[in-house]
Amino acid sequence: MKAIKIGLAVACLVVILGALAMTACTTNGQNSELQPAHYDGDGFKNPHLGAIDKSFFKFLKVRFFGDMVWADHASLADTVPVQPFKTFVEGPITDSIEVTWLGHSTFVIRIEDKVILTDPMFSDRASPVSFAGPERYVPHAMDYSVLHTALPQIDAVVISHNHYDHLDEASIALLGNKTRYLVPLKLGAWFEDVGIDANKITEFDWWQEQTINGIKVQALPSQHWSARGLFDRNKTLWASWAITVNDQTIWFAGDTGYNQFDFNQIGARLAQPINLALIPIGAYEPRDFMGPQHVNPNEAVQIYQDIGAKKAIGMHWGTFPLTAETPIRPIEDLAEALHQKQVSSSDFITMKIGQTIVLKDNNFIDE
Repeated sequence: MKAIKIGLAVACLVVILGALAMTACTTNGQNSELQPAHYDGDGFKNPHLGAIDKSFFKFLKVRFFGDMVWADHASLADTVPVQPFKTFVEGPITDSIEVTWLGHSTFVIRIEDKVILTDPMFSDRASPVSFAGPERYVPHAMDYSVLHTALPQIDAVVISHNHYDHLDEASIALLGNKTRYLVPLKLGAWFEDVGIDANKITEFDWWQEQTINGIKVQALPSQHWSARGLFDRNKTLWASWAITVNDQTIWFAGDTGYNQFDFNQIGARLAQPINLALIPIGAYEPRDFMGPQHVNPNEAVQIYQDIGAKKAIGMHWGTFPLTAETPIRPIEDLAEALHQKQVSSSDFITMKIGQTIVLKDNNFIDE
């Protein structure tokens, strides 16, 4: 039976690999002069990390032949708190930041009269195909079609990188050309290929900033990688983002591993303090495989301290079965990390999927 199970898994992965090969994106290199610290002439790299070689075949070996027992996420889905979304508060959000977490790394951020969406992922699977790949194991918090009707507009969509759990074609199709897309270098061509107008896309290199639709955005370093196919590894950049409206700044980490250089530099170089950081806390086991690209909760708290953020929310957990840890373990490990690093649990929090929280006068308020 085990041999049959492994055989079926291999067959599914072969199908996925074939689909990945067919969806490999082209690149265009517009908008910014490439920086040698993270560009090697052929693709992008992490300046403070050696090459990451994490192929699907190595994942298969770790997943089915490694020593670690992988959690059955679907059977533990009821441990993840989900709060069905009701409605957005009408009118501008004055002197505060409102965030609604839709699961994984997807947030609706409202500051004043501006609306920003991060890494929209509305599909049931984080995969190029509908019949295989990581499947969402918790309910959707909302009918995503209401995003256009419940909000006056979506001013910007911020994308951290091109992995399928962060960049989803069906979700981009739903949003369409009604918004602006802010993306890392060389990712613009993918958006054009799926029907987004070129004038709706702006590419950024690390440390490049622009003001778009009244929102100051700056792409910043992260430690990760990119690929949607077998032959496009690291051909597009990955990034974290600083998003500022008036005097309110959010830092969106995207996906990242930890190194002290990037995050201390972000804290030192940003012109404005970070009111709120959105930091991944999940998808980190087994560490020898996931460590270079995904922080654990202890490293997430260290990032929070390195960048000097006032408050933080943990993300990238409780949605897709990407790694070995149980759905709720990131919360447990975060509590321990906060205790060890003497950070208040009221400063670095987690949310229910579908929940809306307001940060006002440096205090979280549950709406």
